[in-house]
Order: sequence, then C-alpha cells, then structure tokens
Amino acid sequence: MPKFTKFLYTNISRPFSLLPFLLSLLISFLSDTSHAGSFTVANNCPYAIWPGTLAGAGTPQLPLTGFQLDSGQSVTIPAAPGWSGRIWARTGCEFDVSGIGHCLTGDCGGKLECDGMGAIPPASLFEITLGTPQTLDYYDVSLVDGYNLPMVVVPRGTSGSCNTTGCAVDINVGCPKELQVVDGDEIEMRGGVVGCKSACEAFGSDAYCCSGEYGNPETCRPTMYSNMFKRACPTAYSYAYDDGTSTFTCMAANYVITFCPTNSGLRRSDGLTSNHQPTPNYQTPPPPYTSSSQQDPQGCTTEPQQASDLESLSSSTSHLPFANFSLFLLLIFYF
Repeated sequence: MPKFTKFLYTNISRPFSLLPFLLSLLISFLSDTSHAGSFTVANNCPYAIWPGTLAGAGTPQLPLTGFQLDSGQSVTIPAAPGWSGRIWARTGCEFDVSGIGHCLTGDCGGKLECDGMGAIPPASLFEITLGTPQTLDYYDVSLVDGYNLPMVVVPRGTSGSCNTTGCAVDINVGCPKELQVVDGDEIEMRGGVVGCKSACEAFGSDAYCCSGEYGNPETCRPTMYSNMFKRACPTAYSYAYDDGTSTFTCMAANYVITFCPTNSGLRRSDGLTSNHQPTPNYQTPPPPYTSSSQQDPQGCTTEPQQASDLESLSSSTSHLPFANFSLFLLLIFYF
C-alpha cells in the first residue's frame, strides 16, 4: 500500500487528525498564489518589435527574456510575488536561426534572448517591483536611459486606485540633433530617427549623469534636456532624482504594457491620448532598482519565437486556483 494511502487509511478513524495537514496544504497554496502578477506586452506599432526583460538583483529572470512580437500581437508573461526588473522593446532587429543578431535600439548583447543582459541606451523602460501579499507594487516608466518608443502602462485587476503611466508622445520626432540616433537606411522608422539619447549618454558629464559631486538630489537638478522629456511625458522619469512625479504604487493582478499606444496616427489600444496624463500618486519610492550582474548568455533559442508560441507560458499558473478549490472541497467532504 502506498505510504500516503496507508496514512489516510490508518487515520480515518480519528476525525480531526487530518485537519492540520489539510489546512497547511490550503494555506500553502493560497500563499503561493497571493498577489502573483503578470505582464501583458502588446505591440500596437505598425512593425515588429522585440521586447526584452531583465530581472533585478535577487530575483529570477522571467520565463521570457527576449522574443519577437509582430504588429497587433500581445503576450502575457507570469511573474512571482516580489519580482523586480525592467521591460522594454527593441526595434530594427535582425537575428539568424541561432538567435544571434543586432537591433537598432534597445539591443541586449546581440541576442534574441536577453538572458540577464540589459538594454543598450536609448530605450524607454518600464520598471517595477512587485509587492508581496502585504506590500504594494512600485512602478514607473523611465526615460533616464533615453527613449526609443512610446509606451503606456495600465494596471488591471487592481485593489484600490491605481495610475496609468507612460509616455504616449513620439519624442523621436522632436529630438534635438545632438541626441538623435539615426538609422541610415531610413526604412519603416520615423524619418530615420530611431531613438533619442539622454544627455548623460550623449555627453557623459557628471552634471547630466547625476554622478560624482552631482550624485545626490541636492546637486543634481533638471537640465534643459531632462525638461524636454518631462514636458513631453510628465509622469515618466526624466532624470535620476525625478521620483516625486514618476513613481507610483498599486496592487494589481496584471500590467498591460502597450508600445505605440496612440500617437502619429497609429492604432489605438486603450483610448489614452498624448495630451491625457494621469494625476500623479505621490509616494516614497522603495530602494533603487538594481540590475543583476550582466553575464554573457549561456545559450539562445534556435529560432525567433513568435507570439503564438509564447502565449501558452501565461497559463503556467492556471491550475493553481483549481488546486485551491479542490482542497476546499476536500475539507467540506471530510467533515
């Protein structure tokens, strides 16, 4: 007789002997799924993008670290409670069958799967630290590393009031010449300008990079360049100490990250327009996001993954609520 069957059989005459065991199982399942989150990445651009993800120090990489997302497609990626990291989109990518190649913006080591490599600036970034069952999520959209695509982030399945944030404006159109990243082929991209560098990336001075003697909020102040980003996108980070109007809190089940949401005649995804900005929810930010040490990937996919192949990953936790319900029924039946 199997051990577990024998355990049930020999204890069936003691009505309450299994109660602690069953309750501990139920509590375990509930705690594992409490405040688990997910990210839905949607491509509303009229061309393919290649989203990338990077986990912060101390948290595991997401199931997807880099993939192709064609126009009109979306992918949902599950994340564990407490996950911290970044999500961005690469543009103008070409990869061979082994996943080796290059992107015009947001490149992560020249590979399809970023595997612990961050985005090469400029890149528009979504940054988040998911909460635990007792704590809130902290999130922002950052242009501190420059800009490559418009993006809007909408919390879904929220508990309480939460803010939409992002940058729906196409900054590339008005990017100063000294900050421009230009695609020489001028194919598909707006007038050849594919990205807009931060002043730190363009000039490298301490004053622009908030480093050295400017490495604190008292000495590092907004510049004409960071003000340009801030005027275009009031709720996005424009420089390193732009916390007050750029960091938001929420407790949400899902964050929808839409690239090219509305501007320049592109298709709408959620109705947000470039002149509609959410009211900031001022909060004290958590400890700064720290990226994990960037190592060379230990392997890559053999073929570029398509969204239709990736959506199944979002179902990896779909059986857990059923397990909770089953345990609940078992408790009722037992009594």
